[in-house]
Amino acid sequence: MKTLRYVGYRLLQGLITVWFIATVTFFVMHFSPGNPLAQEKAVSEEIMENLKANLGLDKPVLTQYLIYMKNMALFDFGWSFQHENRKVNDIILEHFPISAILGILAITFAGLGGILWGALTALYRNRWPDIVIMLLVILGISVPSFVFATVGQLMLVISNKSAGLELLPVAGWGTVYHMLIPALVLGLGTMAFLVRLMRTSMLEIVNADYIRTARSKGVPLAQIFSRHQLRNAILPVLTILGPSVAAITTGGFVVENVFAIPGLGQYFVQAVQQSDYGVIMGTTVFYGAFLVLMVIVVDLLYAVVDPRVRLE
Repeated sequence: MKTLRYVGYRLLQGLITVWFIATVTFFVMHFSPGNPLAQEKAVSEEIMENLKANLGLDKPVLTQYLIYMKNMALFDFGWSFQHENRKVNDIILEHFPISAILGILAITFAGLGGILWGALTALYRNRWPDIVIMLLVILGISVPSFVFATVGQLMLVISNKSAGLELLPVAGWGTVYHMLIPALVLGLGTMAFLVRLMRTSMLEIVNADYIRTARSKGVPLAQIFSRHQLRNAILPVLTILGPSVAAITTGGFVVENVFAIPGLGQYFVQAVQQSDYGVIMGTTVFYGAFLVLMVIVVDLLYAVVDPRVRLE
């Protein structure tokens, strides 16, 4: 009963957060400079007025807001202003799975690598494995993703040219081979951050009372590491992993553009450039809702990973 009440409370908080995101996005879009029908400026004034009426832009802003919120409650994000006869829902349904597949591969790489390398640096603290890995971590955190994407693509071109055949595709989408380098590039920054977090968490508990007690009882080191150190150290990583899943799954805009991947990020960038209010608002609310959902899932996973945590 407490669990259901907690889940309901968190879902209510999530709905309020999504409403706030939708409201802020709506008014920022409508009061920002730019015209969503700018590409239609060559047509007559009468046709322009008909276009505005068809898209509901001739109504007062408050009326547009109420209509938009009503439609959003029905999971209807309206129409794209630039892609003729295309609903925002259709764009999301068609292109989000591509971004999601890429994001899942990237977060898998980042999560496994972050936990593995973070634990390794803690075990070899202040020795050469720790020093080398931490230098690479600083590099991974400092360098923007678009630099990694460009360098990764350049290395692919050089490797393919040197080998005289296409080892891995330089751009595009369709096979597992198209996904490997973009997923690696997309997950590097998150993996570097998780390595630092995992290392710090491992070092904090290495001298905890229950670790010393287990050692005094003669528990094998491998068992102490897997059942006590690793399990407790991974909790802070889970906290970050939830938002990271949402950020990577929906936020690989630059990587998708560099590698010509037809994901949702590409449409979002185009929408910003063209002031396509419908796509901007729809994708922003969708991203926000997905992020809120991931945070709630992580909260629930806490109780599964650590029995000491209670949902109250």
